[in-house]
Amino acid sequence: MKKILYIVLDGLGDTPIPQLENKTPLDAAVTPNMDMLAKKSKMGYVYTVGKNIAPESDIAVISILGYDAHKYYTGRGPLESYAEGLKVDDGDLAFRVNFATMADETSDKIKDRRVGRNLTTEEATQLSAEINEKVKLSAPASFIFKNTIGHRGVLVIYGGKNRKLSGGVTNTDPAYGKEGVFGIALPKFDNVLLKAKPIEGMEKDASCILSAQLINEFTEKSRVVLNNSAINKKRIKEGKLAANVIVSRDAGDSLPKFPDISSLYKMRVGCFVEMPVERGIALLTGMEVVEIPLPSGNLEKDYILRAKKVKEAMGTYDALYIHIKGPDEPAHDGDFKKKKESIDAIDKFFFKELLSGVDLKKTVIAVTADHSTPCLAKAHTDDPVPFMLSTEMDKYDSIERFTEANSRKGSIAGIVGTDIMPILVKAAKG
Repeated sequence: MKKILYIVLDGLGDTPIPQLENKTPLDAAVTPNMDMLAKKSKMGYVYTVGKNIAPESDIAVISILGYDAHKYYTGRGPLESYAEGLKVDDGDLAFRVNFATMADETSDKIKDRRVGRNLTTEEATQLSAEINEKVKLSAPASFIFKNTIGHRGVLVIYGGKNRKLSGGVTNTDPAYGKEGVFGIALPKFDNVLLKAKPIEGMEKDASCILSAQLINEFTEKSRVVLNNSAINKKRIKEGKLAANVIVSRDAGDSLPKFPDISSLYKMRVGCFVEMPVERGIALLTGMEVVEIPLPSGNLEKDYILRAKKVKEAMGTYDALYIHIKGPDEPAHDGDFKKKKESIDAIDKFFFKELLSGVDLKKTVIAVTADHSTPCLAKAHTDDPVPFMLSTEMDKYDSIERFTEANSRKGSIAGIVGTDIMPILVKAAKG
């Protein structure tokens, strides 16, 4: 049986950009190594969760790993909280959160949802400690707040003895809505801090009412602490934005119960993941996390290291899931040049190093994305993502380059995310 390398480039998919001669960042990028794979591939495109769905990363990753998100998903909050080692039992209320910046101390207008993307881990850790020490919820409720990477964090609220909380509450983060249990990235929104409330149809549910009250109480009390923090006063003096509010989204009140992925596919599966949500999914699906350092900012060093670690791990695992964050962040900022440069670097350093030691006669390599993040939209969209499957086979699609447009010419057309793993397993056995 061949080894499987399943490589997911976060937010890779895009749409034509006038400043790039109506090319996408992927099409404009210099990608000789991925293009070499394309010539020895079958290509196609994927709706990772389904047509007309602009997925958040969590439900997209769940889907492309072969699980029906509609069946198993319980919210992003529980996934990331679990990844950070926080206790999340049934009836506990977990959120994914951001440090953000308010326009001033009294208004509800948000100036920046990500604190200018320059909040350091040291600053976030100190602010988290202040919140945990100084904020007290109405007894008997309690909470644990933890920063993760940059401006990101997680929050778990515990209702107290015999008081079950509910994930059926709306977000305080205006950039995301909810459709049932799914978080939805909104293409347009008023950038104001929202009050959480029970979701539609649950307005009279006591657990939902209590949960909304508690997250609103946390938001108000933590905002006071953050506004008075010496860390934020120092940032303001330095001309930086203050991390003076916590915006919350994607509540859940239980962990998903995934079938073990190694048992499903009769293979030992390892993974390379960077973000808390991906780590949470990996751990809960039974994948073994191969530990690697967090990105240093030196793309050449980081991507070459990851490629070398992948080649080393191939001796231990039957399949490896490799999630590379690179293209998504600049896409959210609308920075098409930086997104193109990220793809350039992934090809030049990660793929060049990887392909120097991989035999396609013994390996199946799949390259795709979890979702599209077009730079013009600055958000996830329902556009399908390109997909290529490369290994030694009788017939290839004979497509020269790996691009969104070329994916439409491939033979693996219009599949959904849950189709991918069975395709890879079949190719590995073939």
